[in-house]
Amino acid sequence: MKHKRTTTAVAAALAGALALTGCTGQSGGGGDTDDSTLTIWHYENEDSAMGKAWAEAITIFEEENPDVTVDVEKQTFEQIQKNAKIVLTGDDVPDVMEFNKGNATAGQLAAQGLLNPLTDAATERGWDEKLTGSLATTATYDEQGLMGSGEWYGVPNYGEFVGVYYNKDMFAEHGLEVPTTLDEFDDVLATFKKEGITPLAEAGAEYPLGQLWYELVLAYGDRALVDDYQLFANDVDFHNEAMTKATEKLDEWIEKGYIASDSAALTAEDMGVSFIDGTYPLMVSGSWWFGRLATEVEADWGQFNFPGNTLHTGSSGNLWVVPANADSPSLAEEFIDITLRPEVQNILAAEGGLPVAGDASAIEDERTRELTENFQAILDEDGLAFYPDWPVAGYYDVIVSELQSLVNRSKTPDEVLDGLQSSYDDGKADLLDG
Repeated sequence: MKHKRTTTAVAAALAGALALTGCTGQSGGGGDTDDSTLTIWHYENEDSAMGKAWAEAITIFEEENPDVTVDVEKQTFEQIQKNAKIVLTGDDVPDVMEFNKGNATAGQLAAQGLLNPLTDAATERGWDEKLTGSLATTATYDEQGLMGSGEWYGVPNYGEFVGVYYNKDMFAEHGLEVPTTLDEFDDVLATFKKEGITPLAEAGAEYPLGQLWYELVLAYGDRALVDDYQLFANDVDFHNEAMTKATEKLDEWIEKGYIASDSAALTAEDMGVSFIDGTYPLMVSGSWWFGRLATEVEADWGQFNFPGNTLHTGSSGNLWVVPANADSPSLAEEFIDITLRPEVQNILAAEGGLPVAGDASAIEDERTRELTENFQAILDEDGLAFYPDWPVAGYYDVIVSELQSLVNRSKTPDEVLDGLQSSYDDGKADLLDG
């Protein structure tokens, strides 16, 4: 999500950092401790679930630390993402900062010594007990910056996942119920197609089609495949049973017209609008669409987890990280801990923010409760399997291009898998050698 935010802090810190040539920022514990001020950088709108929850966390922090001044600087996602490495080598850095998770983002900062390890705090404050399994994978990074092991370098307090949004009115009109298996999902798609309705809203020019492909991989795969693909536990043969069946299933859906022939050129926005206006009865996409759908869809609608899967596309949300040069790392850890308290987590829950430690039963809105319960069901099965483009740098564009070729009928499933394999292997070699 993108929102209007002030950006003066990043600009000033960037200018300062550029003037400090040769500064490495690898002190591991910040400079002189200053417990009179806590500086927070984040990029969430004040009306979002995260913005509201974190505002409450700040209020609690201020009540418990009346002698501390809290300085909140709202940044843009793009500026922090682009300039973090440069900014964090200087001395004008925040004490705690929202940052994207994964090998190519938080992992790189951790490997370069630009983030404070949080392992001791995670143990002492019980974060390692609240955040376990796949939810915690994005919080830890090894010496190469690969997620899933090593020190804690970040703490998430919300989550996100890909599921299926559906138009209840259209389902009722055609006598359909929510499918619980992939075969039943196939039957639903076939029924709509027989009635002259293309069932799946899709977008091949951006992330959605790749996430649908990955959901199918997860339908046929298991946790071992996820660990091999995402965490490099073992080499991956893209012509394995799961990836082959998934790619052939997606090809079959395209051939049968379950996905529109022009979807290769469509964006995620195109996809969302076409579901909102009732052109398509189904949309496989992320929880980040929930708030907009709740505002704009006039028909009755709902959401269910991808039928039959125990593994799902998704992860923790963005991380709270503490820069190595932070002046007040202990205050930063206290603030992070507050964001995991029930009173803050329950605000996330009520606003559809998918808390990692909230109480879904306290949510009054039916759709919001349903979304949160679906996410909790995934967590209960340790079912977060991350995103298909995460393993190596530049893989997002590769997945988009290869799957567009499938929609355009210019490549076979085998040829698509060959293309995915080649780029994956090259990127993995570059990452491990680097």
